[in-house]
Amino acid sequence: MIDLEKTKERIFMGNHQNSPCIKEEKVGKIAWCACGETKNDPYCDGSHKNSASGLKPIIVDISEDGVVAWCRCRQSKNKPYCDGSHAR
Repeated sequence: MIDLEKTKERIFMGNHQNSPCIKEEKVGKIAWCACGETKNDPYCDGSHKNSASGLKPIIVDISEDGVVAWCRCRQSKNKPYCDGSHAR
């Protein structure tokens, strides 16, 4: 698991594309926004339906409560999770 407080201290939260979205998640299904048009980042709000991108959300099954580092730059090789691609 990720240490939420230490991670928040290291991440510049001002530019959402240059940092992951750190969230405490509960068990269940989550729709991660793949198109980047959502107003509720990192979650899908259906904005892709009005976009020409053709991208659809990635459905994630959270199997245990914990902290997740969601990708915001949409460049991760491990979508929907942050792999540090925003820093490269």
